[in-house]
Amino acid sequence: MVSELTWNTFRDHLILEYEIPKYDGDLGRPNFFVRLDQGLARAKTEHLLQYFPTQRGRRWFTEELFRSMMRVRGMECNAPDGYAEAFYCRKAAF
Repeated sequence: MVSELTWNTFRDHLILEYEIPKYDGDLGRPNFFVRLDQGLARAKTEHLLQYFPTQRGRRWFTEELFRSMMRVRGMECNAPDGYAEAFYCRKAAF
């Protein structure tokens, strides 16, 4: 419901939807990539671990998982430093 309301409310904005790791392993095929250098990849991982303390008890919520996801997405988009963040994008206009 929130996703649909976001699209209705912000019609003229770029909206990027985060990918969420799942136990079923269905990583999906995101279509929008942002290349990251190693320092930014490290900082993003540290911030995730620091600012989402309610998720710490989950087995999948680890530095290794987040860095691995960024590495896989970096390989997919041929990022110079080997890291990228991936999103789902329904529309983009630049």
